[in-house]
Parts: sequence; C-alpha cells; structure tokens
Amino acid sequence: MNAPTSMFSAALVVPAMRDAVRKLDPRQLIRNPVMFVTAVVATLLTLLLALGEPGLSIGFEFQLVIWLWLTVFFGTFAEALAEGRGRAQAASLRRAKAELRAKLMLGVGDTYEIVAASQLEKGEIVLVETGDLIPADGEVIEGVASVNEAAITGESAPVIREAGGDRSAVTAGTRVISDRIKMRVTAEPGQGFLDRMIALVEGAERRKTPNEVALTILLVGLTIIFLIAVSTIPGFASYAGGSVPVALLAALLITLIPTTIAALLSAIGIAGMDRLVRFNVLAKSGRAVEAAGDVDVLLLDKTGTITVGDRQASEFRPLAGIEIDRLAEGALLSSLADETPEGRSIVALARERYAIRVETLPAGSEVIPFTAQTRLSGVVVAGVTIQKGAVDSVLNAHPQGENAAVIELRKITEEIARSGGTPLAVMREGRLLGAIHLKDVVKAGVRERFGELRKMGIRTVMITGDNPLTAAAIAAEAGVDDFLAQATPEDKLELIRREQAAGRLVAMCGDGTNDAPALAQADVGVAMNTGTQAAREAGNMVDLDSDPTKLIEVVGLGKQLLMTRGALTTFSVANDVAKYFAIIPAIFVVLYPQLGVLNVMGLATPESAVLSAIIFNALIIPALVPLALKGVRYRPMPAGPLLARNLSVFGLGGLVAPFIGIKLIDLVVSTLHLA
Repeated sequence: MNAPTSMFSAALVVPAMRDAVRKLDPRQLIRNPVMFVTAVVATLLTLLLALGEPGLSIGFEFQLVIWLWLTVFFGTFAEALAEGRGRAQAASLRRAKAELRAKLMLGVGDTYEIVAASQLEKGEIVLVETGDLIPADGEVIEGVASVNEAAITGESAPVIREAGGDRSAVTAGTRVISDRIKMRVTAEPGQGFLDRMIALVEGAERRKTPNEVALTILLVGLTIIFLIAVSTIPGFASYAGGSVPVALLAALLITLIPTTIAALLSAIGIAGMDRLVRFNVLAKSGRAVEAAGDVDVLLLDKTGTITVGDRQASEFRPLAGIEIDRLAEGALLSSLADETPEGRSIVALARERYAIRVETLPAGSEVIPFTAQTRLSGVVVAGVTIQKGAVDSVLNAHPQGENAAVIELRKITEEIARSGGTPLAVMREGRLLGAIHLKDVVKAGVRERFGELRKMGIRTVMITGDNPLTAAAIAAEAGVDDFLAQATPEDKLELIRREQAAGRLVAMCGDGTNDAPALAQADVGVAMNTGTQAAREAGNMVDLDSDPTKLIEVVGLGKQLLMTRGALTTFSVANDVAKYFAIIPAIFVVLYPQLGVLNVMGLATPESAVLSAIIFNALIIPALVPLALKGVRYRPMPAGPLLARNLSVFGLGGLVAPFIGIKLIDLVVSTLHLA
C-alpha cells in the first residue's frame, strides 16, 4: 500500500477529473447541498445566457457562467482526488484478493476440492498448505504455520499463526510460507476484512460523521439565510428606482454562501481516513477517527506499549531453608509448557545458570494453563503440583495465614517491585519456594511522549497485571498519570465505563478475546491485526502492524483531522468577509453612490469587481486542496492556545488572502479588458 509520490501526479489527476465530471450528476451532487445550490445557480445563468438578459454584456455573463461551473467542478474534483488516492492504495489489496482459490475440506480425512474463494461460506473448513494464499478470513483450528502478511501490512517479516490462543486469526490474501493449517471461515462472502478495507479506503462505504453532519446542517442554514437575503434585494432596488440583473444577484449569492468549506468537507474526511491507512491503521468508520481526536483518557497496556514487551527472568530468590536449585527446578517445571516470552526466559535462566537439565515434562504430567482470572500456571508431575504466578494469586490459591514464609516472601517481592521488576511466586505442593524476578525495561522516549499528551489535556492510564508496587515504580519511571494494577478484563471494562460516565472519551488497544468487551466499550478501540477475530471485530480500528504504541499516533491523526476541518472552516467564513467588500459596492453603487466608500480595494469597475470575486471564489478551492488532503500541521498543545493559533493563522489569513487575491485578479481582468 505505497502512497503515490505526488497528489497531483497524472495517474491521480486524470482519473479524478473524469470522476469529477461524473459527480456533476444531480443525484450525487445533492449530497452536498451548498454545491448543489451553486450548480442550480450556474444552470439558471446558463439558460439566461442562452435566452439573453438585458443590462449585461454577453461576454461578461459567459465568463460568470464558466467560473460558476468551475466552482462546482473544483468541489467535485477535490472529493474525487481524495477518493482516487484511496483507490491507488486499494489496487494492491485487490491484487491480493484476485483469483483466490480454496482447498475446501470434504469431511473425510484430508480430502478436499478446489473451489473459488468467493464461494466459501461462513463455518466451512479449509486446508492451507505451504505456498498457498489464505482464501478467506478465518481462525486456525488445527496446526501452526508461518504466514507472510506483506500484502496487507507491507511488513515482509513472517508471523506465526496457530490454533488456540490470541494468534489464531488469519486474513484473506496472506500467504502461508511454511507448514500447513486448517482454518474455519469466519466471514460471509464479500464481508471479509479485505473487502471492507477496500471499500473503506476507496470511500465507497464512507458515511458522514456526526461532526460532518452538524457542519453540513450549519452550512445549509447559512445558505438558506443568504438565499432569503438575496431574494429581498430586487425589492430594495425597485424602491430606489432601479433594478439588479439576475446574473449579479446570482454572483452575490455564490460569494455569500460558504462554498469553500462545502467543497472541501468531504475531501477532508476521506483524507483523514486515508492518512490512517497510510499509517497502516484501518478505521472502520470516520466516527472512530473523530473520536480519536477528542479522546480524554488513553488506556495503555504496560507490556509492549510502555515497556519493551518481553520481560526477562533475571534471578531466583529462594526463601530461607530452600536450596536455590530446588527453586530453579520448580520454576523450570512450571514453565516448560509456558510458551510466553517470560516462560521461555525462566526456562533459559534455570538451564544456563543452574544447569537444570529437564528437557520435557514426564509422561502423564498435567499442565495447569494460565488464565486472566486465576493468574496462575503450572504443572502436576507424578501427583506433585508445582505452580507459579502473581504473588497474591498464589497465596489466595493456597491460604497459609501470615506465617514466616509468607512474611519473607512479601519482603522479597516488595524489594523486586520497588526496583521496577515483576515478582512471581513459586509453590510446590502448597509450600512456598521463593520468587522469580522478571525485569521490565521502559521504552526510550515514552516519558517525553506522555508529556506531550499531557500538554494536549489527555490523561494516560497504564494497565498492568503487576502488583501495585511494581506498577507504581514503572508508572513513575514512564511518566504516566495513573495506573490500574492487577487488572483483569472485567477491571478494564469497569474503568472504561467509569470514565465514560464522567463524560470522558476513552481510547484503548488490545489483541485478545478477553480484550473484546473493553474494545467494544471504548470510544476508540484499536485491535491488533495479530489478535483474535473477536478482538478485531470488537475494535473500531485495526492496526495492521500490531504496534500498541501506535495508539498515541492515532490520537494525533484524529486531532489533525479535527484541526484541519476547523481551520478550513475558519478560513472559509473569514474569506467571505473580503468578498462582501468587493461585490456589494459593485452591485449597489449605481443605486446608492454612498456605498462607493466600501470599495476599499479600489477595484476598476463594478463588472470587474464581480468577476474577480467569482474567479477568486472558484480558484481558492483547488488552492486549498493540498492542505485539505495533507492536513494542518499538528503540534501538541492545550486546546486554548491551539484555538488562538488557528484563529490567528487561518482567521486572519482568511481575511487578508481575498483582499490580495481579488485585487490581483482585478488587475488582470481590467488589463485584459475581460469586464
């Protein structure tokens, strides 16, 4: 999904011009009421030009008609260009989806038949072998394989997909590069992740967001008000003993109504989602992007987001009377079936430092799997239960009261926690053996980034399964505002609901099935592409790179979208003020000579003033297209100074630019005797 080098390359501009002409269809144009009114006015003047209207030269009227139609065309072109950039990205996705075939299991052994991927139904079982493209979205139900997801994410490094756990989801168009898997199709035909992504980046399924709807209603209201105001002018002119040609009234109306922001509004929204896609984040709706810009609270998982991710076992701390080799052996046995990075590091430490040579669990051993509720894992070997886990969880599972062993364990684990490490307790047959010290490393630069978020008025909350002491130490080092320790999925959900009940917007990221309820509840839920199907369905955004730290950038992109829309709205409204000084004196100076004092720009003639204002009104739209598509430069700062800055730059700029632009156009028009 590589972006084109230039937004005005021929590969984008030529198709956009064709699409812009097609968008002149009234059935499409009516979706933008302001531009629809402009098109109606242009059509009316075209008919008057054909019939002939007394009082104005044909050449002047012809130029007005041309520039009014160009105003409409530039508006549709801005939207078409924004959509075209999305189509350029979708082309690679379509290539990934094209001609997919599937090995549909027949239910007898490994027999299958080759069918078109488009014929697959939800729930069917498919075999995918080395070199095969995965034909549909699904979940691995058998086997483990390396999968190249470059067609979706742009990242060439393969990822592991396996049955069970949080890495079972597979996406259509990705390729198995080793081993084989059986998968269950989880999407109906045409409703897969790839299909939705193509539709979204092309803008085909883009709906107006609540903010866009509200702004559109405001623009329509202004248009109606100005339409009523202009319709009263012939009465005033008649009272003064004169008349105003319809062409001039039409020109006045078009300069009064907010055509600039109306023309760019859709392009701004499409471009906002497009920037996310270029950042390898898929937003399922524009509402999610806007919500990201308004976020008040950011919930961040500690592991992988604030810390490097893989905690490493650094030492074993035995209790008094327990040999360290015995603790190391217990830690190793309880971790042999633990495929997490932490579990593997415990096994490696026991083997390398203490020469514990147990390679596999004895036959007949029973594995005790880790769950978010118990926060324990372990093994039963020859009837002997060995467990490791969070200290409180181990003690709660085998209550012992405050005996000497418990007091000593708490002292050791508090020392580990105060150093910023994570303690795990090890127990054998109900007897405490000691603790494992897992080291966390805070990522470089996160403290500064959290400082930027604080400037923006966003509160950061670290979510961790660690005990409160460890959580407090890491939170202080990282510079987050708050933390939730020993968090379960239910705790996350409760925290989100509590913040929302206080009127705050909440963003979070997650990848597991147990994260799905919280992702669905959050205003902005960013699911990792490597996560489960449940998580990807629950979130309203999907990060194709599966990088939890990207949540911070997503918030910045959301704010950039809102800033761009606000800045261009401010510019558009301020822009109209200068046009009033150009066109109102020109229309009424014959009837009311006193209005000549308003001709502060010293425009040559009334006709030149009207034509210059209409030309500027049209040309400012393509001039602002790059800003609408790229977005206003975003700087982390509080809302007050940010508003003041935008008002000074775009409000003042919107006032000054038309005075300069209309005057320059007037010089050209008068020099060439165009009016």
